Amino acid sequence: MKKLIILDRDGVINHDSDDYIKSTDEWLPIKGSLEAIARLNHADYIVTVATNQSGIGRKLFGADTLVQIHNKMHRMVEEVGGRIDAVFFCPHKPGDACDCRKPEPGLYRDIADRFRVSLDGLPVIGDSLRDLQAALTVKAQPYLVRTGKGKTTETMLEPSGLANVPVFNNLSAVVDHLLVSE
Repeated sequence: MKKLIILDRDGVINHDSDDYIKSTDEWLPIKGSLEAIARLNHADYIVTVATNQSGIGRKLFGADTLVQIHNKMHRMVEEVGGRIDAVFFCPHKPGDACDCRKPEPGLYRDIADRFRVSLDGLPVIGDSLRDLQAALTVKAQPYLVRTGKGKTTETMLEPSGLANVPVFNNLSAVVDHLLVSE
């Protein structure tokens, strides 16, 4: 039976940048992340990505560039024998009052609707507080990675009431945990 997982993009699959990922040249996978996605696929996971992309709302890049970046991501995952089944993104800036910009749970709910699954206990992997907060809002199981903004986020877990969120070095380590736990 297929299982679903939600991954953040920047800082989980690829290296993040405070200046935003604005081109295909800037999109660089974190070592082992693409292979981790392939391992999830081989274990019958449907892999989805939920990503805030406020660079569109800030006019740093357009939707066509985002499509090119995601095409590169899909192609590179396929080259190692995996696939990403769907990418959901929020193009809005902070303060735009949308329900899709994490920590709001709209992207996760859209994924649940599209794939007709319950979010209860569903694994969500992120590197920021907002990824974890959105997951908890919909009763999903958040996992924090130390890549991207994760090391900084880890220092904020206890003060944010998230001390029980499992923390792993990277996506590959979370996948190891999930596959052994089955």
